[in-house]
Amino acid sequence: MNLSMRYVILYVSDGERSLHFYKDILGLTVRAQHDTYVEFDTGSAILAFNTRKNVREITPLEIPEEAGYSQTFELGFVTEDVGAVIEKLRGEGVSILSEPKVKPWGQTVAYVADPDGHYIEICSPVE
Repeated sequence: MNLSMRYVILYVSDGERSLHFYKDILGLTVRAQHDTYVEFDTGSAILAFNTRKNVREITPLEIPEEAGYSQTFELGFVTEDVGAVIEKLRGEGVSILSEPKVKPWGQTVAYVADPDGHYIEICSPVE
């Protein structure tokens, strides 16, 4: 079996709010948009979102109305200047969960949250 990860789809409560966050605040380029489904070009993988309401309508999956309080994954974005990105996001009112810290392996890592509370790691490349 040869699997290759191509995309991640987040389930969000408010598509317009999420579009503003990922497009206008994070600066990601919209790759495709179909009704409430939006894809962003993020390099080698696609990040997408769709509203919880629409996912319940088009799939057999049980999707709760709101996100749970327990996060079990994070999205990771790599940048050369973690501190500058965090300051820009702070200026946009983004929730900063963890300030930039240098890890024992030399990588600088910080955490923020999107409007639905999904964890986003902003980190430097691993050298």
